[in-house]
Amino acid sequence: MRHPVPILIWMAVLATAACSSPSLEQSIKSPPPAWSADTARASTGKAVRQPRPNPRIVKGSPGLQCVPYTRVQSGIPIRGDAWTWWSKAKGKYRRSGRPAVGSVLVIGKTRKNKYGHLAVVTRIVNDREIIVNHANWLNKGRIHLDTPVRDVSSRNDWSAVKFWYTPGNVLGKSTYPVSGFIYPKRTVANSG
Repeated sequence: MRHPVPILIWMAVLATAACSSPSLEQSIKSPPPAWSADTARASTGKAVRQPRPNPRIVKGSPGLQCVPYTRVQSGIPIRGDAWTWWSKAKGKYRRSGRPAVGSVLVIGKTRKNKYGHLAVVTRIVNDREIIVNHANWLNKGRIHLDTPVRDVSSRNDWSAVKFWYTPGNVLGKSTYPVSGFIYPKRTVANSG
């Protein structure tokens, strides 16, 4: 199977990211998606057929966690456990109960998942499905790309989701509580 050269270069940079510096973090930031279903509909007035997701897992750097990965991919410099991002974003970033391309999906903590989880939305498929990139989902420091996430809330309000289980090529069985989505544009001026 042939991989485009940019993907191979990107993967090589990620593999060496264990000793990351600010310049290295900037070098692994992938370009934003060119379009989403929402922007395609808005510009043409017609629904646009989207490519099928291609969920895959690539090697990350040793000890890679979802928080530093999301910080680099989203440009949002919040620190701390994933579940704390929702409250830390208040007053600094726009927060919403609806996904948008480039937003950060914040999973709340549970008894089994005491740190929560973060993922970056790369595409909107429909009202109840999105595609995300995220790291360390199966606790092995790997990067999960093009991962489908489904809203399974009874009210269609994105308060509960299931993630695609890539190794089994199936929607996962576990349901996760969603705090919301953090949009990358700051809502208040930086006073620093």
